[in-house]
Order: sequence, then C-alpha cells, then structure tokens
Amino acid sequence: MIQVTKKSIISGKTNTMSLPITQEHLDIYETVGDILIQDAFPNLDKYQREFIISGITPKEWNDTFGNGEEDDTLEN
Repeated sequence: MIQVTKKSIISGKTNTMSLPITQEHLDIYETVGDILIQDAFPNLDKYQREFIISGITPKEWNDTFGNGEEDDTLEN
C-alpha cells in the first residue's frame, strides 16, 4: 500500500489517496505509458484508477459529474 499524490485536472488541488499497489508498479505504468490502466491495475476500482490518471477524487468526480446513476424518484 502506498500514498499516491496527484494534482486534480478539474480543481488543480493536490490530492492523496492510499492505494493497494507498489511504487515500482506505479513507476512502470507511468514510464511505459501504452498500457491500459485496467490492465495495469486490475485490482483497483474505477475511482482509484481515475485518480491515478487524473488526480480526481471520487467526491470531486461526483460533485462535478454526478454519480452516473439515474434518479428513479423523479417524475416525468
């Protein structure tokens, strides 16, 4: 488990997330650059992978884009 620090491409804030990966694995991913993140880190969820790519936290994503689920409570 390592602490990964990234700058958010949305807010410009520096965020840190604890991820169950090794620094070596992260360095290889960032150096190679042509591997899909889901292939490089299959054990991470979509929010953790997005954080590695863009520095966006789950809260920041939801605040900006919503959670991606339709609200069934709305009446037409």
